[in-house]
Amino acid sequence: MENKPKGLTAWNLTTMALGCVIGASFFLGSSVAISSAGPSIIISYILGGGLVYLILFALSEMTVASPKVGSFRAFAAQQFGQGTGFVVGWIYWTGMVLAMSSEATAIAILVRQWYPVSIGLLASIIIVIVTLLNLLGAHRLSKIESVFAGVKFFTIVFFIVMAILLIFGIIINTPIGLGELLNEPFMPRGIKGIAGSMLIVIFSYAGFEIIGLAASEAEKPKETIPRAITYTVLLLVGTYILYVAVLLPLVPTAELNENISPIVASLSRWGINWMGTVINIVLISAIFSTMLASVFGLGRMMRSLSYEGYTPKFCLDNTDVPYRGILFSGVAMLAGLGLGSFFPRVYLFLISSGGFSILFSYLIIVATHMKFRKKNGCPPDGKCQMPGYPVTSWIALVSIIAIILSMPLIKGQGTGLFVGLGLLVLFILIYHLVKKRRNKKAK
Repeated sequence: MENKPKGLTAWNLTTMALGCVIGASFFLGSSVAISSAGPSIIISYILGGGLVYLILFALSEMTVASPKVGSFRAFAAQQFGQGTGFVVGWIYWTGMVLAMSSEATAIAILVRQWYPVSIGLLASIIIVIVTLLNLLGAHRLSKIESVFAGVKFFTIVFFIVMAILLIFGIIINTPIGLGELLNEPFMPRGIKGIAGSMLIVIFSYAGFEIIGLAASEAEKPKETIPRAITYTVLLLVGTYILYVAVLLPLVPTAELNENISPIVASLSRWGINWMGTVINIVLISAIFSTMLASVFGLGRMMRSLSYEGYTPKFCLDNTDVPYRGILFSGVAMLAGLGLGSFFPRVYLFLISSGGFSILFSYLIIVATHMKFRKKNGCPPDGKCQMPGYPVTSWIALVSIIAIILSMPLIKGQGTGLFVGLGLLVLFILIYHLVKKRRNKKAK
């Protein structure tokens, strides 16, 4: 059992969230979003940041009111019934399992550039290592995440500094100034380009919900949770917007694609070619960090479900660290990896399938909060955090629905919507079967 004299601090939670968020979708996937929207991508990141702000503070209000409830799954069960809690819990868990299988695959693909190893074997080894590290417990894991979060943030800050030096001509003879921004329209594809980029932009922010999953292990949660959310929003949105602002003058957005990091493409274009190897190393550590934090959340989600009797019996344990839930999640990730291997484009299948579950979870968080506020008003002590309620809540709800419906419009994401809807129907049917079985036993 984990010795836990103190709970997680606001900074511990923030580094966990940053570790979960800043991964392959930022260092690699952002190329697709930037190419789609052109320079207007900065609007997409601002809009995405605003949506993240609303979702996080909706989650925060409920968590402050009941920090020990378990997760956003439990809040949904309280407001909409056990069926909704069951479905959203399993949808989130399944989607994250698939997404983390894709992240392990991504690491293996990157390592293969240097060593000709089997992608399946290496990805499996990575999943095993991540699972075992999570058994160390929240405090030790938060220290590991702090190191990884530091590496990722240092890399982003380093790029921003290098880009500024290039823009002002400090490390080259001629200042770049506005550079490529002068050579292309601000919105080359109009509103359609911004809309097309929003799905990937939201994915690049995804993972912040781990703050809610870790709430029961926080020190003074009524103070710590809102503070951690504020830190996370400010750091993420500020860093992303600054990153895009200094990137745009350096490289034509049409030259970017999913096969190269925007950081590598922009710096290589100006003669800083050694950055490619460095970014690949950082990218591997970033993805590994995302997996560590995500498996932490998976274990807590599994525990929340097991308390309600909605998991196999062997997943239930009462230790500080949900060992069985973590191990079960690790085995499921290996199974997800095996499932993905039957598809020609393994990584794309896994990440798009996981994407729906994340968006669906955000939809439920906002809908749950709206019902929570209507029924209970502000949390205890009257500390409302959601600005502009209920107008902003409706804006967030409609925005998430629009993003989900746009999935087929993005190349490769239609599969994610199809698989996600299939999982939704499957878990609704499973819940009704479980409920029917329980009713029979009760009689």
